Amino acid sequence: MNKLVAAALLIMPFSLQAATLSTGQDIKLLVIDGKKVESSFWSPTESVELAPGKHQVVVRFDGELKSGSKSKMYTTRPYLFELNVPDENATIVLPHFTTLSQAKSYFERGPEWQLELESGTVRTLEHVEMQGKGFAAFSNMEKLVAEYNRQHGITFEQGYAVDLEKATVEVSEQGEVTISGDALAQLKLWYSKANAEEKAAFYQWAKAQDAQ
Repeated sequence: MNKLVAAALLIMPFSLQAATLSTGQDIKLLVIDGKKVESSFWSPTESVELAPGKHQVVVRFDGELKSGSKSKMYTTRPYLFELNVPDENATIVLPHFTTLSQAKSYFERGPEWQLELESGTVRTLEHVEMQGKGFAAFSNMEKLVAEYNRQHGITFEQGYAVDLEKATVEVSEQGEVTISGDALAQLKLWYSKANAEEKAAFYQWAKAQDAQ
């Protein structure tokens, strides 16, 4: 299999050493930090270089498996991870499947995605199974991920994923919600949640305020 290193996906600070994030067999890289991973059937991108830190990675399983005497393609929904990339090479992995029924059963139970580090450590990855509507729900993954990030207050700053909700919204043990953080963080949170019309209206309002 051809290994392509998409180093240009992120602009990494020179002070940080990049690590290679790879995928195991039949795991396809789709989107990283909101950007589509350019790939093709003949030349799939199976690894990327990322600076250590928090990144958002979207993948799916897409493999040819035995079904009786024939082979069939099996493709899952996309899965989204917000993972802390270490300063060593790592690989996103799943168990090895040989049959279609085995893979279907595994994903129906709820898959356990793991991150294998070069040092031998294995981490279980928390994930979100992406949902879509309609026949071509996953045809534009960048758009689908952008909508997910808008709804959840996630943005990217200097190449890193930042969950603004976690940074500015606190919930007490009694369930009381308070908004914390500085004014800039709060503005970023609400702006990231706005749709195109709301952003345009806010922009016009901000211009009017500056003119006063």
